[in-house]
Amino acid sequence: MKKCGRCSKPAVLHITELRHGEVQALHLCESCAKQYLSQAPTEAIEEMPPGAESEAGDDLDELDQRACPSCGITFKEFRAQGRLGCPHDYIAFEDELLPLLENIHGETEHCGKIPKRAPDSSQQQFRLIKLRSELRTAVEEERYEDAARLRDEIRHVEPKPADEEPPPAES
Repeated sequence: MKKCGRCSKPAVLHITELRHGEVQALHLCESCAKQYLSQAPTEAIEEMPPGAESEAGDDLDELDQRACPSCGITFKEFRAQGRLGCPHDYIAFEDELLPLLENIHGETEHCGKIPKRAPDSSQQQFRLIKLRSELRTAVEEERYEDAARLRDEIRHVEPKPADEEPPPAES
């Protein structure tokens, strides 16, 4: 476990910053992180060009007031907690979250993992759900060749009704 860069407590926050073209990694304990985060916006504002402060502040105030229609969490609450309130937040704050997720993970689509011990039927069900989602997207985007390929793949993966399955092989 890493130690705080300012004191000897265990670090709970790990930040990578780009300052003056140089990458700096910060490892902070909870109390040092609170202190750092309370002063960070001020430093960022000092580096802004003249006039940009009021524009950025107005945009941020407007954004902070936006709330999810399902759970009611505001973007300001998300920024403070670092956690979303429900799955609908990904849609409500999509424009702000996509660049953030891409910056953090390098991707904006979660591929997920399946436990290796999961039954084959669970893996097959997961694959069908993923294929159907991809099919829906392909049709919406009018990529009909991809949609036809996905349709055929879904037909191949879908379980066959009992009366269509071949009889079990006798030994």
